[in-house]
Amino acid sequence: MVTVLVPSVLRTEAGGAARLDVAAAGTLRAVLDEVGARWPKLERRIRDERGEVRRYVNVYVDGDDCRLSAGQDTPVADGGEVRILPSVAGG
Repeated sequence: MVTVLVPSVLRTEAGGAARLDVAAAGTLRAVLDEVGARWPKLERRIRDERGEVRRYVNVYVDGDDCRLSAGQDTPVADGGEVRILPSVAGG
């Protein structure tokens, strides 16, 4: 089981949940695929139409930025934690 932490700005797309329990493990891609299957509105906010993590969304696996690791091929162990953080812009 992997825990996906959902920020308040995206919770509507996750049925109001702050934490999602996902059975998939192995890679971040597998976790996000299950998120997409169970919460498609949330996935559309995380990944684009090509399946890539949107440039303004930061994803951390056990505290490490996936972009500095292997991207969606970043390993996610059973019991791991995935944190999704969309960038916030102001003006």
